[in-house]
Amino acid sequence: MASSPDRERPGTVARHARRRFLTLTAMASAGAFAAAPRAHAQRHRVRRISEFPFTLGVASGDPLPASVVLWTRLAPRPYEAGGGLPPAGSVDVQWDIARDEQFHNIERSGLTPATADLGYSVHVDVQGLEPDRPYWYRFRTGTWSSPAGRTRTAPAPQAPVSEMRLGLASCQQYDGGYYTAHAHLAREDLHAVFFVGDYIYENAIDPQAGARRLPAGHQLPGVFGHKPTTLADYRLRYALAKSDADLQSAHAAHPWCVTWDDHEVVNNYAADIPPAGEPTGQFLQRRAAAYRAYWENMPLRPAQYPQGADMLLYRRLRFGRLAQFDVLDTRQYRSDQAYGDGWQYPGPDSQNASRTITGHAQERWLLNGFGASPATWNVIPQQVAFCRRRLTTTKPSPLSMDAWDGYPASRNRVLDAVQAAGINNLIVLSGDSHIHLAMDIKKNFDDPRSATLGVEILGTSISSGGDGMNRPEDWAEILAANPHMSYYAKQRGYVVITLTPTHARADYRTLPHVTRPGAPLITGASLVTEAGHPGFRPA
Repeated sequence: MASSPDRERPGTVARHARRRFLTLTAMASAGAFAAAPRAHAQRHRVRRISEFPFTLGVASGDPLPASVVLWTRLAPRPYEAGGGLPPAGSVDVQWDIARDEQFHNIERSGLTPATADLGYSVHVDVQGLEPDRPYWYRFRTGTWSSPAGRTRTAPAPQAPVSEMRLGLASCQQYDGGYYTAHAHLAREDLHAVFFVGDYIYENAIDPQAGARRLPAGHQLPGVFGHKPTTLADYRLRYALAKSDADLQSAHAAHPWCVTWDDHEVVNNYAADIPPAGEPTGQFLQRRAAAYRAYWENMPLRPAQYPQGADMLLYRRLRFGRLAQFDVLDTRQYRSDQAYGDGWQYPGPDSQNASRTITGHAQERWLLNGFGASPATWNVIPQQVAFCRRRLTTTKPSPLSMDAWDGYPASRNRVLDAVQAAGINNLIVLSGDSHIHLAMDIKKNFDDPRSATLGVEILGTSISSGGDGMNRPEDWAEILAANPHMSYYAKQRGYVVITLTPTHARADYRTLPHVTRPGAPLITGASLVTEAGHPGFRPA
């Protein structure tokens, strides 16, 4: 889905941002999380694993025309520190990738160590694959074999592509409900899944786990009954999420392209600014632990491995000549939220031209990428609502200071660059809000007649927010207050997006409930935007 990540990763401007964070975190991290991942065997080898170690499943991610990342993590007892493996040591893991589901025709294979210092996680960047074709993969260690996963490489950079189907998902609070949406997502015919944040939540979980019980295990209430702050805490929180069979199925069915939002660290955090009452150094240690655990548990390349409390997550992926994906990070570099966060009336502080939601280095990387894009569709997978969202028809209306509404100068710079580059087919993918929204991106949101520059597909949550409702109480007022909105629903689910050279289609999938398992799936709305003529209409 991309050309070489080395050619696409940000350059000097990004390194300046990295130096700032490395300086800030040097004392806080004390070198604890600064070592780069190394494929080496530690002195002590774990000679025998007596229990099934692939309890957290398998995954693949960030496909390129000739390579893809394969992931697993060994955890025979996932709800114990270290996953039930020694605090120091390594385990040799065999990996295979094949052209067929039965593994009769193995394309590549190898041996890699899973080490305690990386949480016994495995990240294999498999090279030498053919473009635009499916592959199957598995892991083995000792007498144990993992479930098989299916992945797919991207088309060659200049290849004409007739269709791409992708999933958009976000926000899976474990105690918010069952991950039934992932069971349905696994059965979709997709080229890739874009997960745009809140893979875990940092809240304390009671023994009942809200709408679902904690899984059987050793002293689980004590393990999850507090907010995570350490690397061990965050590793356990990922183990809880990844133990879910439906989530494992969705990972095994499709390659994922991931980015984070706030709950992977702490709610609504901004850059290096700690929550109220927490010292900066302590928060940066916490952020370093959270970033490290995120990398360990996601199908990401070594290029994304964190350095202290800094992790270079934004990156560019391509799918032939059809689509360019600029995956953003709107948490790590943003200005602090104006007016104390939340929904507030806009004013001089929020409208200050110097404010940024992306950081200046990432913004320059994004805007420069517009001008160099050869793609029919320019897609921005990112975290929070991009379009303006008013709560009332009266003016002024409160706006979300945590979304792009709290950073209108950032949004204006992006839209100015879109117009300057002559981009006619902009799509922004968002999450965070636990609702389905379809919105036209307007040049001037105060004037409904102003130019439409693209569309935003904001997907609801997998489980966060509980069951919800198809038509919330504020449905009529929200649509009246936002004439650029064409769909609003508040149930759980995901979105399937189909890209072709002539149009893009968004199918909003919804579930009637998540507080009990087994919910059926329906399509709540299907909308289309035509290439060269941005704006949603019914399919």
